[in-house]
This record gives sequence, structure tokens and C-alpha cells, in this order.
Amino acid sequence: MSDMRESAVRKVSAVAEAAFVLLGVIGFVILLIILSSIKVVQQVERGVVFRLGQVQSHFRPPGLTLIFPVIDRMTKVNMQTVAMGVPAQEGITQDNVSVRVDAVVYFRVIDPVKAIVNVQNYNWAISQVAQTSLRSVIGRADMQQLLSDRESINAELRQIMDGMTEAPWGVKIERVEIKDVSLPEGMKRSMARQAEAERERRARIITADGEFQASKRLAAAAEVMAQDPASLQLRLLQTVVEVAAEKNSTLVMPFPVELLRFFDRAAGGDQTPREGTPRTDLAERLAKAEEELAEAGEPASIDSVKEVPPVPGLEAKEQPGIAARHEEPPTQR
Repeated sequence: MSDMRESAVRKVSAVAEAAFVLLGVIGFVILLIILSSIKVVQQVERGVVFRLGQVQSHFRPPGLTLIFPVIDRMTKVNMQTVAMGVPAQEGITQDNVSVRVDAVVYFRVIDPVKAIVNVQNYNWAISQVAQTSLRSVIGRADMQQLLSDRESINAELRQIMDGMTEAPWGVKIERVEIKDVSLPEGMKRSMARQAEAERERRARIITADGEFQASKRLAAAAEVMAQDPASLQLRLLQTVVEVAAEKNSTLVMPFPVELLRFFDRAAGGDQTPREGTPRTDLAERLAKAEEELAEAGEPASIDSVKEVPPVPGLEAKEQPGIAARHEEPPTQR
């Protein structure tokens, strides 16, 4: 009897052990199924679920979500903005200039279902669209537009790419920027020579205009100084003072000033007008210069005789001889 009891107890214990093992295996499988059915979607992602091969119309939002194991398969799609560099493309512009242009594209996914179902790899597809669109835009633009008017080219590129990717692929092109435009070395040298020639032309025009204006001022000053011989002597003394200010020069004046004045009078240098040979008025000379300046199409620098700086002591009330000199009729003999 004892042997039978022991055998029965052994059988019961074996069955119990097998049952415990089976329950453990079942529990482990259930735990694996539960763990595999729990998915976590990040804040920057969206989950697209395929159930028995068919895509679900609604994607899974961020957070904890459940799917059916074996039956469902979920693919996560990143919704962040992606900055993709476009390889440099060589092309010929509308004015037959060879250029090399590279750009950068900013895009993001707005419809995860279309981005997964309608295109195999939307990143690679957008890169190819950007390259082809960049080549087409280069062919329609000229070199000056590529260098100075990039905003319109960027807008055109964005419009072309957005129309090809947003509706069918669910990808929104936010921005397209041209980074660099490389020109041939020969074209760079030609542009540098053109810019240098333009700057030289402007410099010569400015120099010529300055000399013309200075000549008008000098003519007005000479006219005022010629009315009084003493002013010439004062100008000579001022020149002597300016030269003497330099320590590295020596000024030698072997003749006295009065002797120089005597020689000037003896040589006919007296500027006093004689009867029958009146001098041209200052206003007439300035008016003639202004007419010549207007005919040349250059801006005038002296609008009237009033712009000539007055000379103290040469007013008509202080020098009646000068006033009478201008009042003489020009045809008296």
C-alpha cells in the first residue's frame, strides 16, 4: 500500500510540475504579446498603422498606443522640419554663362499617410526634385538675376517644388535658399575689369568736374584781384609765408617788392582799363560759364555772381573808381 501511495504522489507531483511549467509558458507568451502591443510615439512623430497590409486612415498621435500583435504593423514618421542640402548643379544661364549653383531646402511632412504610402523614400525623392528644379530655373534666369535677385529665384524654386510634393506626397516645402553661385575664372576677371573701368570713368568725370569748378572759382578770384594791384602783392607775400613755413626749403628774394612793382608797370602789367577797351564784366563771364556748363549737361557749381565770396575793402562805395569803371559805356573812344 505504501508503494502505491508513493507512486500516486509522484504522479500528482509530476502533473503539478507540468501544469506549473505550462502556466509559466502561457504567462510568458501573454506578457510578450502585451509588451509587443504597446507602442510609444514621440512628440515629434506620428504613427501609421498597417492592419493586414492595409493602411489605416487615421495615424496614431503622440503618446502610448496599442496595436494588435502580428496583425498590425506601425511605422513612425518624423514631423520635424528637415534641412536638406542640394548638391551643386552646373548649368548654362539664359545669357550663355556657365555657372555652378548649390542650394538648401527646408521641408516637413504634413500628411504621414501620404508620405509613407505614395512615395518609397520621400527624402531621396525630394532631393531629386530639388536638383531638377534648380537646373530648370538656372536655364531660365540670366547671370545678373542669379547674383542680385535671389529672392525671386528662391520663390520660384519653392513654388515649383511645392506643387510637385505637397498634394501627392504630403510634404510641405517651407523654404528654398540658394547658397552660392560659382562663376568661371574668366568671367570673374571680365567682371573685375568692367568694374575697374567703371570706377576709373567715374573718377575721371569727377576730376574733370572738379577742375572745371575750380577754374571758375580761380577766374572769379583773378577778376577781383585784377581790380586792385595791391591784392597781387598781398598774394605774393602770402605765398612767401607759406613757403617759409617749410623748414626744408630756402627762399631767396634778390629784388625788393617795389622794384618788382616797377618792372610790372614798365612791362604794361597795369590792369587799369583804358578808354575804348573796357573789360568784360564778372557777371557776364560767370553767365557764359554757366551756359557752357548747361550745354555740357553737367551740374552747375556757381548759380550766380552772389556765390563768389566778397572781398573786404573792394565794395563800390569804398572804391569809386571801380564803380565808375563799370558804368563807362563800352563804345566810348
